[in-house]
Amino acid sequence: MPWALAALLLVAAVWSLTVGNYPISLADQWHCLLAAWDPSAPPATDRARLVGVVLGDIRAPRLAAAVLIGAALSASGAAYQSMFVNPLVSPGLLGVLAGASFGTALGMLAGLPWTLVQGCAFAGGIAAVGLALGLARVSRGDRLLLLVLGGVISTALFTALLAAVKYVADPTNQLPAITYWLMGGLSRADRGTVLQAAPLFVLGLAGLFLSSRQLDLLSLGDEQARSLGLSVGAVRLWLIVLSTVLSAATVSIAGLVGWVGLIIPHAGRLLVGPSNRRLLPTAALLGGLYLLLVDDISRLAFAVEIPLGILTALAGIPFFPLVLRHSRRTWG
Repeated sequence: MPWALAALLLVAAVWSLTVGNYPISLADQWHCLLAAWDPSAPPATDRARLVGVVLGDIRAPRLAAAVLIGAALSASGAAYQSMFVNPLVSPGLLGVLAGASFGTALGMLAGLPWTLVQGCAFAGGIAAVGLALGLARVSRGDRLLLLVLGGVISTALFTALLAAVKYVADPTNQLPAITYWLMGGLSRADRGTVLQAAPLFVLGLAGLFLSSRQLDLLSLGDEQARSLGLSVGAVRLWLIVLSTVLSAATVSIAGLVGWVGLIIPHAGRLLVGPSNRRLLPTAALLGGLYLLLVDDISRLAFAVEIPLGILTALAGIPFFPLVLRHSRRTWG
């Protein structure tokens, strides 16, 4: 199944590069690729240079960002659902999305360069999850429950801070920019941003894939996992760190893109079952394919670009009850 999804993702990526306000044929793509790799190629024509700019500076970075973000959110969601043994868990459980949103808004309010705004988003997500973990550690009781409660408190705090930033923002320029960014979108995904963030995505996803066996043990429950020799606290902390890095990186590039980390893991379970060795790569490929196609709709369906977060919510809300009903057997 992962190989079939990878082939389907490749086909969708090639198709996505051809469509847009400036159509580019498969032959144009091929010639552009040959020119990039062959130094002895004849000088490029004006059209060839234009095709190179459209593909290399606009569509390819946006396509890569969509695939990486979809894969990161889906794999993180699958990991969280296995870790907390709960089908309703998503990557934002411990407050990372609220914290990253606050960091972005604060950076915009301060008028920082966009690179520093993205850094603020990443730092905000890390701080929110750190707060949730800290609250769980200073309390006594069931660790999973304390983590969830810590996430609720952290989310509430950073949501309130975000509202405070929006309240004091300039309503003419800053507030519309903050609001639009929080709706989610890939309009700012350029080559430099994608190249900077790609190592985080690749390392984070690789870490989750390599931890699939530990996730399977955690899904059995803490007591049984300990009886099988797993260091539950250390493994859970490691998985939370990986998922937090991935989720914060998505917000720094695309704003809030909801429902992907909740819906796609269920679809992956329906395809390959609950074993994380197969589920995690399947969810990553499925998430990348899903967000790529949704982004195509976002930029092509109407005269103006529709925020990505709106479309993922509209697609996810009716799909979720159907998937949840059919996923009962995988959680039974």
